[in-house]
This record gives sequence, C-alpha cells and structure tokens, in this order.
Amino acid sequence: MTPDTRAWLEGLRAFAGDATPPPGDPARQAAERANQSAELAILAAERAIVAAALVSWIDTALAGLLAERAATGGSPEPAIILTTTPAGFAAAADVLGRDDPLMEQWRERFACVSEKHYRLWCIKHPDPDYRLHMNHWSWIKTQVPPQRQAAFARFPLAPGDDSWLHRTGTVGAGRERRFCHLWKWNGRTAALVKPFIDETVAGL
Repeated sequence: MTPDTRAWLEGLRAFAGDATPPPGDPARQAAERANQSAELAILAAERAIVAAALVSWIDTALAGLLAERAATGGSPEPAIILTTTPAGFAAAADVLGRDDPLMEQWRERFACVSEKHYRLWCIKHPDPDYRLHMNHWSWIKTQVPPQRQAAFARFPLAPGDDSWLHRTGTVGAGRERRFCHLWKWNGRTAALVKPFIDETVAGL
C-alpha cells in the first residue's frame, strides 16, 4: 500500500474503534447480553453465512476484482473495507485471523467496520474515485418486511420459517456489483433458497 492508503486505512480503523466489538466472540457476547438462546442461534447462523461468503470472495473473486481495478487505472493495492454487522465482525475475525499465508497477506489491508462509520469517515476523508480503497459489504437482513414477502411467493416457506436476505457487493474495482441471496430460517438452521434474486423493492 502507498503511504496515503495506509494512513487512510489506519485513520478509519481508529475512527471506528469505539464501535468495534470488544475482544472475544462478539456474536456470543451479544446473545448472552440478550440472554436468549434464539438470538444466539440467529447470530451464529449469520456469522456462518458471512464467513463462508467472505472466504469464497477472497478465494475466487478478489484477485479478478483487483486486476479489473488495475486495468482501469486504479491502485493495485487498495485498502479493502468490509462493511457489515456485529455478526459479520465475528465472521471476519474468524476468516482473517486464520494462521495461513493467504490470510496473512490480506489481513493488513482489511478494515471491518459498520456502514455508518464507513460513511461518516468518507464524509470527513472523502475518496470519491476509490483511489485509496475498495468497499465490499456483506450482511444478513433477518427481518424482511411484509411488503417484501410477495416477491418470494414462488419460493414458499414451511409454516414457521422466515425469509432472510444476504446482501453483498463490491464497489471500487471497476463496475459496481450488487447481489442478494434468499435464505430461510426455521429457528434452528439457515438454508439457501435461491441465490442471485432480483431486488425489486428498493431500500427493503
């Protein structure tokens, strides 16, 4: 990374530090505070989905995204900002904390922050052309509003099941990418229903 990129990344890490979960297992700590086994199960499932998606993204997509970025004149060594939720923070810690050469290579270039802190940092320290960074997001919407459920009518759920949306995408590496995957939750386990569904209702 260039000195400018490193300074921008370290500044974001410091800025978002107050919102970063404390050491340990953030998903488990959040569930214990709620004192609800159901909440623990939900957070664990979210964590597993985001962790698997992050591994896949690093293993299969990241090199191509960086190559596309370089081909359009961008720096080949940007900071990589993952915006996610507390369950995603735990997932990122699981993945990036692995003791293997690949993760050691990427770890110093990643910051894992909330979308709120990322946006506030970019207002104060703008990088509108993504000269210094790229943003990858990955998070689960576990409470899908009723008006959104009609979009999934062709994927009927069993009684008691809930729809989940896994939203992910990347900007700052050539063309912007946005994806949404439909999952179902039965109170114990999450299962993929349909990958790459269309988001027909904006903002939900």
